[in-house]
Amino acid sequence: MPAFVPATPQQTSWAVWLAAIVCAVLAIAVIIAGIVVFAIYIIYQPKMPYIKVAYAHLSKLDYGQPGLLEIEMVLNLVAENDNKKAHASFSDLSFLLQFHRIDVAALRADPFDVAKNSSLELDYHFPSSPIPLDQAAMETMDVALKRGVVSFDLSGHARTRWRVGIFLSVKFRTYLSCELRFFWPNGSTVNLDCISKSP
Repeated sequence: MPAFVPATPQQTSWAVWLAAIVCAVLAIAVIIAGIVVFAIYIIYQPKMPYIKVAYAHLSKLDYGQPGLLEIEMVLNLVAENDNKKAHASFSDLSFLLQFHRIDVAALRADPFDVAKNSSLELDYHFPSSPIPLDQAAMETMDVALKRGVVSFDLSGHARTRWRVGIFLSVKFRTYLSCELRFFWPNGSTVNLDCISKSP
């Protein structure tokens, strides 16, 4: 009859022990980091900073038969930080003003910070160069002037993040896309409601 011979136990190599120790240390570090981040979030309860259009006025609108459009506009954007315990930073701010998908003006700003529970105004007052309109845009402008309400599209984005001491959140984007409608010829806005949103 065949004899039963017990297997000889093999010793675990030092490389396996070292890998196990490293994995354990990394797991503990990840758990601790998660607890710290969660505690900071609970304590400070950060809110997403955002940008809104606080004021807009169409000061000038010249439109002639050749289909050239020339405007002058005042826009007041406000960067809002509703965090009571955290500072916020804004960067890569870029917005585009269009009429019937035709570029009218580009609005940009250098990076800036907004103190906790505060806001910062960005004032833009710009005249446009003469802008040639295509046939569809000319027809839209003709209808708008007859109705006494002229519309422009404002869209763009900014990178934002909240900051507490040395702790920085991951950057994210806030997007703004809205229609600015103006009575003409007085240039005042119609139901201005334009606030950026984060995905």
